[in-house]
Amino acid sequence: MIFTKYRNLIRWLIVIASFIIISLILWNTYIFFQYFKEEQRAKMDVWATAHTDIYTNPLDDNINPVTSKVFFESKIDNQMIVLNELDQITAFNNIDSTLLENHIQVEKLVQQFENENNPIELFYIDKTNEKVSLGTLYYGNSPLINKLKYYPMALLLIIILFGAVVYFFYRSSKTATQNKLWSGMAKETAHQIGTPLSSLVGWTEILKSENVNPEYLEEIEKDISRLQTITDRFSKIGSLPTFEKADIIEETLLSFDYLKARSSKLVEFEIAVPEQKIFVNLNKQLYSWTIENLVKNGIDAMKGKGKLGIEIIPANKEIKIQVTDTGKGLQKNQYQAIFEPGYTTKKRGWGLGLSLAKRIVEEFHGGKIKVLHSEIGKGTTMQITLKTVD
Repeated sequence: MIFTKYRNLIRWLIVIASFIIISLILWNTYIFFQYFKEEQRAKMDVWATAHTDIYTNPLDDNINPVTSKVFFESKIDNQMIVLNELDQITAFNNIDSTLLENHIQVEKLVQQFENENNPIELFYIDKTNEKVSLGTLYYGNSPLINKLKYYPMALLLIIILFGAVVYFFYRSSKTATQNKLWSGMAKETAHQIGTPLSSLVGWTEILKSENVNPEYLEEIEKDISRLQTITDRFSKIGSLPTFEKADIIEETLLSFDYLKARSSKLVEFEIAVPEQKIFVNLNKQLYSWTIENLVKNGIDAMKGKGKLGIEIIPANKEIKIQVTDTGKGLQKNQYQAIFEPGYTTKKRGWGLGLSLAKRIVEEFHGGKIKVLHSEIGKGTTMQITLKTVD
């Protein structure tokens, strides 16, 4: 109860706390990096001093033991090059000697080392107090620092991936909850419609005995049948549909004729279908629901006036069903958006028709549905693609 009441506040606190923790980790990583850089610099300074001492006293047997140990025994992981004033290599460490035979390669290494660390000048003071240059020490980062350098990026990547996993888990959980809610509402709607529908069937039988015009009764029975179909559709939401081999031409014509008879006379209907039968594995109720959604969307886009056509085109082992209207058309960026749940360009409606159509066609029937083409002010063509069976 408390979590539900303060849900948004708790989420923001978690986000802020996560940001602070990440910032502290990155800051501490930066501090460690700088500490190792300084330690590395101190080590190289000591090595440079030892190098200068030995270079200026090459024949002195009384060299400071500490200097000798630093120079000859200390382990230096860094790659380094010492160049004299003529850019000649006087010393190097941890570098393949074959690389140093190429002058261009040496220049690249020197440039790399300069970018990583400031060079150290090697010199000594002679007996006349004159500064004598021994060259310049260029050195790169140690393997440890190189690894540490990429640690923050690796950490950020892990955090981003973890955040993505949490987000998609949350999104999937939320979507599953919403789907369960919609399924429950749909089944309850079907249940509620069932009671008055049964009553209407009974009243129809009574009207038959009252010598009512048979044409009126026929139309009433068609609408009752349609209500039964709608009830059946809603009861199937959230359940796996059953399929049967059916003629796609016949099923499309049934939906087309029903919608044509109950639409405005200002809408001019056209249909073009092959003469031969074409079979697909179909759930008839859900397929008719899809055609109904596409046709009604087309009529709404035309504001109840214009031309609406359905064309069925065989293509190898597929069949394409195209629904074309002369409505207001769609922008390119709406081609995918119109299939998102809740998206609608109308002032009324839930924006569920095309999202349901997409689920029926793609998830249940293994087909494809898309906006084939559209032009503002001229109309839109929607296309369903299904696999045929022998």
